[in-house]
Amino acid sequence: MATKTFSDQEFIETVVKALVNSPDDVETTRVVDEMGVLVTLKVNPEDMGIIIGRGGQNARAIRTLVRVVGAKNSAHVNLRIEEPEGRERPERSERSARPERSERPEAPSKVAEKAAEASKDVDKAVEDLNL
Repeated sequence: MATKTFSDQEFIETVVKALVNSPDDVETTRVVDEMGVLVTLKVNPEDMGIIIGRGGQNARAIRTLVRVVGAKNSAHVNLRIEEPEGRERPERSERSARPERSERPEAPSKVAEKAAEASKDVDKAVEDLNL
């Protein structure tokens, strides 16, 4: 007996199978509750790096696309990536850790400067209208 797959689940499987080296090891489960739809993804442990991506960029992109598919079908869809058993996350080295906010150099943001200028222009226009 074949299990029924839904468009969000099929989408995840299609995208993930195209990315990984072991597409036969890709498994998804779909659970619907009052919070929406939760699709759990399980892949070969050797493919976890591909799915997560550098800094989590691939996982974030897949989750964004899944939410779009869910929105198209009027459903709130989330993706959970199951970590393989026995896998430990490596500690971040001092070199790769992000500096604390207080350690970051202060540089004026061009966007902030433009926003301040635009705010002054709006204030000036409001003053002119009150005359």
